[in-house]
Amino acid sequence: MYAVVDIETTGLSPHWERITEIAVIVHDGNQVVEEFSTLINPERLIPSYITKLTGISNSMVEDAPRFCEIARKIVEMTEGKIFVAHNASFDYNFIRAEFNQLGYEYSRKTLCTVKLSRKLIPGKRSYSLGNICAEMGIRNNESHRASGDAKATVKLLEHLLRIEGQQGISFGDISALPFKDLNPLLKKECIEKLPEMAGVYYLYNEEGSLIYIGKSKNIHSRIITHLRKASGRKVDQMRQQICDIDYELTGSELIALLRESALIKEHKPIFNRRQRHTLYPAGIYFNFNKWGYIEFTVDSSKKKDTPLSLFTSKPAARDYLTALQEKYELCQKLCHLYENTGACFHYTIGKCKGACINMETSECYNERAGEAIASFENNLRSFLILDEGREKDEKSVVLVENGQYKGYGYIDMNIFNGDLEMLKECIKFQPDNKEVQQIIRHYKETKKGISVIEF
Repeated sequence: MYAVVDIETTGLSPHWERITEIAVIVHDGNQVVEEFSTLINPERLIPSYITKLTGISNSMVEDAPRFCEIARKIVEMTEGKIFVAHNASFDYNFIRAEFNQLGYEYSRKTLCTVKLSRKLIPGKRSYSLGNICAEMGIRNNESHRASGDAKATVKLLEHLLRIEGQQGISFGDISALPFKDLNPLLKKECIEKLPEMAGVYYLYNEEGSLIYIGKSKNIHSRIITHLRKASGRKVDQMRQQICDIDYELTGSELIALLRESALIKEHKPIFNRRQRHTLYPAGIYFNFNKWGYIEFTVDSSKKKDTPLSLFTSKPAARDYLTALQEKYELCQKLCHLYENTGACFHYTIGKCKGACINMETSECYNERAGEAIASFENNLRSFLILDEGREKDEKSVVLVENGQYKGYGYIDMNIFNGDLEMLKECIKFQPDNKEVQQIIRHYKETKKGISVIEF
């Protein structure tokens, strides 16, 4: 039995947004046996751009039931059935979040028709509901409304079920479909109860030994990937040894990254060999040569000297150094980007001032090289990063002070009054190293939606 579900919401994040409409259609594999749909009062304003997309306005939901009033109906209609949706994690996570606010743990087996379509109907340009239905000849006169999209998903499911019958594939027991060669001691309940939230996860073997530590923005999805994946001998070996799974929710992907790095170094799991020493195996270093000029090199991060910065590979470090060399008008030869016994190439075209052949004094050259060195230090001053927490009203906090990583913590935003000292007081001390500094630097520069407070 399948419960095909579609929802409309006030936004994209289940942590902050609410459901405005829901449709549930029960299907027994042959035909529809029950239908339910209703608008829902989200108890907050619907943004205008959402109204333009869905047609659902604030006035339409004003007298609609709240989620708590229809929650029992959702439980009953989906009980003992496979939860089906197009991009299932979106609908499922929102519904779980609504139930969490009611103090109820909602858990169902899920089936995503996006993923199943990719598997059974490969090679399509797009697997969005509108595009895949158009290709299959499925009409949807109420696009971006829960009832219309749910009915279209039912038609798509029926089409996939027909393909299933033709190909002899069975996804009746969805928990058995993706997995192969699992350890018999690994219980399905252990997998099904994994949260679809950010955190660190731990994989154990039959003896209870920790064999792998990982992080993910969606722990459930990442574990499923581990259990499905079959791309090499070591991957197969690890999958077959997994007997138990544990996890630690972090809310923030940054804290998950920091925890993963520290825990791998501490526990040294057998299947984390590539990450035991460092996630960043290359670094940029500097020294003074015998003529007093500052030289830069790219080398392995295993050497005893402290690097200016760490990188995921030597080519990545070399690319960064090349950009640095051009920005500060450094000598290619003194950056080891041009190997020659004479002048560097840039000197021959007038872009180098001649430090490579002692035509520029070391004092003048080192002034610019010193600015390049300082640019690394400027990336990590004193600041706090506020990111997603583990719960709706919580924020995660990461502290860097005077260029040093101090640790992380969590703050209840209901009691936070804007005082930075309150944020610092919630910090749990953690050891600093170049690797965690690189993780923070990269996250700070690339992640959208975080708050950075400099002080």
